[in-house]
Amino acid sequence: MTFSIIKNAVKLSLWLMAIGGQIAWAQSDDRVKMIEAAKKEGKLNWYTSTNLTESKPLLDDFEKQYPFIKGEIIRASGERTLNRIATEARANRSEFDIVTISEVDALVEAKLLAPYRSPEAASFIPEFKEPNGHWTAVYINYTTIGYNPKLVSEKDAPKQWDDLLDLKWRGKISIDQEQYPWFGTLHKAWGRERAQKYLRAMAKQNIQWRKGHTLIAQLMAAGEFPLGVIYAHRVEEMKQRGAPIEWVSTVNPIVVTVNAAGLSTKPQHPNAAKLFYDFLLSKAAQQRLRALRRIPARPDVEPFSPRMEQSKLKLQVEPSQTGPQFNATIKEFREIFGL
Repeated sequence: MTFSIIKNAVKLSLWLMAIGGQIAWAQSDDRVKMIEAAKKEGKLNWYTSTNLTESKPLLDDFEKQYPFIKGEIIRASGERTLNRIATEARANRSEFDIVTISEVDALVEAKLLAPYRSPEAASFIPEFKEPNGHWTAVYINYTTIGYNPKLVSEKDAPKQWDDLLDLKWRGKISIDQEQYPWFGTLHKAWGRERAQKYLRAMAKQNIQWRKGHTLIAQLMAAGEFPLGVIYAHRVEEMKQRGAPIEWVSTVNPIVVTVNAAGLSTKPQHPNAAKLFYDFLLSKAAQQRLRALRRIPARPDVEPFSPRMEQSKLKLQVEPSQTGPQFNATIKEFREIFGL
C-alpha cells in the first residue's frame, strides 16, 4: 500500500514537472515572440506623472536592456495626464502605450486601460494590483505633515492632522492644489462627517497653495513657510543632502497613494509596452527606484529609510475611485477650499 502511494506520488511529480516544463517553454516562446515584435515596433510612448529625475533613469535602464526600443516620456501631473488621455479618446485616437499615475482607477472606469497579467505582478500584494489585471503599483507615496526644524521645534511640531487647525498655523501651511488623494482617503479613514468638518476647518487656515510636492518641500526647507502636506520620501531625500526639513511619523492615518502602471487599449507599440510594464515591476527596476529615493511597491525591496517601514506607521491606502467618483472628489475639494 505504501509502495503504491509512493509510486503514484512519483508519477504525479513527474507529470507536474512535465506540465511545468511545457508551461515554462510556452512562456519562453511567448517572450521571444514579444521581443521580436517589439523590435519591429522600435518605439514606446510613456505618459507619467513621475518626475524626469526618476523616470528618465528608469527609461535609460530599459533602453540598455532593449536597445532596439526608443522610449519617449510625456510628463505631466496626474490630472493633466488624465485630461490628455480623455481628450485623445474623444478624438478616437490614443498616443500613449503605457501610463503611470495615481489616478488609474478613473482610466479603468473609462475603459481606457487593457488588462495585462505581468508575470512580475505575482510578487505584489493584492492591495497593489487591480483584480482584473488593469494595473499594478510601481511605487507608493506616504503623504504626511512636514516641517522646517529651524522654524518649528520637534516638540512644537504637529503630531496629528487635527493639530494643523491650531490658529498659530494660520497662513503657515502649504498644500498641493491637486491633493485629491489626501482628501478622499481621510473620508475613507474617518467617515464623511468627521472628514468634512475637518476639511472645512482647514479651509479657514489661509492655506499657501502650491503646485507639486517637490516644490512645497523645497520652499519649506528654504523657510518660505514652516509646515506643509508633503511626501515622506522627498523629505528623506532632501535630509540626506543636508536640507532643514523633517516629516511626522505619528500622523494617523499616513495616506498611501499608489502610482501604478497600465496599458492603453489602443497602443501603437503594444509589445514594447508590455516589455516596459514587466521591466517596471521587476526587482531590478524596483531597486533602481529605491536608489532614486522612491518607495518601491514590490514587497521584497525595502524602503531606503527605516523610518518608512510599513509596520511602524499608521497607513491608509487611497480608496479606489471610478471616473465619476474621482470627478466628484475633485469638484468637492475645490469647492471646500475655494479653488
